[in-house]
Amino acid sequence: MSNSINIETTLYRLLAQGYENEVVEFKEAKTQYDFNKLGKYFSALSNEANLNGKDVAWLVFGIKDSDKSYVNTSFRKSFQQLQSLKAEIANHTTNRITFKEIHEVLNPKGRVVLFEIPAAPQGLPIAFKGHYYGRDGEELQPLNIEELERIRKQVSHTDWSVGIIEDATLNDLSKEAITKARQAYKTKNPKLIDDIDSWNDQTFLNKAKVTIKGKITRTAILLLGKPESEHFINPATSKVTWILKDRDNIEKDYEHFSCPLILSNEKVYAKIRNLKYRYIPDGTLFPEEVDQYDPYIIREALNNCIAHQDYTLGGKITVVESEEGILIFSNLGEFIPENVEQVVISDSPEPKYRNRFLADAMVNLNMIDTIGSGIKKMFFIQKNKYFPLPDYDTTFNKVKVSITGKVIDINYARKLATVNDLSLSDIIALDKVAKGKPLTSQEIKDLKNKKLIEGRKPNFHIAASVAQATDKKGDYIKQRGIDDKYCQKIIIDYLENFKEGKRSDFEGILLDKLPDVLDEVQKQNKIKNNLQKLRKQGLIIPEGKVWKMSKK
Repeated sequence: MSNSINIETTLYRLLAQGYENEVVEFKEAKTQYDFNKLGKYFSALSNEANLNGKDVAWLVFGIKDSDKSYVNTSFRKSFQQLQSLKAEIANHTTNRITFKEIHEVLNPKGRVVLFEIPAAPQGLPIAFKGHYYGRDGEELQPLNIEELERIRKQVSHTDWSVGIIEDATLNDLSKEAITKARQAYKTKNPKLIDDIDSWNDQTFLNKAKVTIKGKITRTAILLLGKPESEHFINPATSKVTWILKDRDNIEKDYEHFSCPLILSNEKVYAKIRNLKYRYIPDGTLFPEEVDQYDPYIIREALNNCIAHQDYTLGGKITVVESEEGILIFSNLGEFIPENVEQVVISDSPEPKYRNRFLADAMVNLNMIDTIGSGIKKMFFIQKNKYFPLPDYDTTFNKVKVSITGKVIDINYARKLATVNDLSLSDIIALDKVAKGKPLTSQEIKDLKNKKLIEGRKPNFHIAASVAQATDKKGDYIKQRGIDDKYCQKIIIDYLENFKEGKRSDFEGILLDKLPDVLDEVQKQNKIKNNLQKLRKQGLIIPEGKVWKMSKK
């Protein structure tokens, strides 16, 4: 047990944070606390610490979550009882993992107990009584299958790209590709231009970390290998396929490209019809002309596919161009970071990569930005052009990135970007609302606190305040629909005029007036619920399959 200045400083830091998250939980625990729930929180916080790249998580007793005030917990006041929790928890957890330490702070405002929970080891999710738990914002819940598998696969992530191909030599690499690589390396390292010119190919490739001590790696074949050298990486493939589809999603054209990918990515780029897009900015009559797809985004998205493809699956990278103004890049393999939002918002690079050697080589050859920053730059480019943000689909062991090359509504986009001085996190969350995607508990909390959304989970829509600022009041009313009071008035008016009515009669009047965010079944349920509310108020009565006004 600790009473040190360090643990007091930790407590103040956690309180100053002002809110719970996946790795911090506050509980009052004034006298007692349910042991099973304590064990579930141990499992959840340990797993979330692992997933969030933290060494420890914290469960704090004696603090009221709502206002972070002290409540002076009397939970297990004796030293022996408190410390016995370590063994009690260990008896029910994976590999008998338990608290790193249990600390006690005796503050004039009240006693506080801090449980220091270690992060789940790499590759080993922590269960309590045979069940795995996690967090979604502040909510305790079973650890979802994606997170469970992400932890389990941590130890199995071997770097395929660093493998040495003993039978390959420099003769299996393309001279043209090596020349291109030298130019890119000079751009990346302008102070070394004279030195680079003096290096032979073997020295250069070692310096650029494409080869290892003169030996050819799988990375070298992918980036610089002759097309006929692809067999060295079999059953993996170095293929990138470009496909053009018309407005009816019918394939119009296609072409396959192979190694050396440092040259093939330029050929793929040349295939994409990057048309000019015009719009008129506010305050001027002169149109502004931009590329439909920013060149940086095309290269970054394609090179990310190359860097992060799971080559052990034997699949190819695809680039699908639609005449509707959308580019879709896809590669095989799970998305290793926690989520796209975390990559975009975070200021630090992701600590784990599937093909670390390949990614480092591509950074050295100026093919991708410093690892971790490229995706964030893509989001900012789309945001600044008022185009929809990149859309990531990471399901089915594949990563698909959709880039839209047109403005959906420039006035709405511009004004939305300035409402309440929105952060990039806010814009990403609102982009989800616009696309009908689910929000996390924390995103819902943040957007509601800023009065940016209305409605109930999962049917959110842009709030009235935003609609007012963006001249979208009509869309707001359409999404919000009529309220229950008006719905009930329509029912009463109908019965007063026509004496009786079936539920199908009321649906015929009301379905198209209910919120667009509701589906057909939800709208029907809303009408049924309003009929029952009127019945409970004694205003209407059911007679068989029809409703009538009450005779009271």
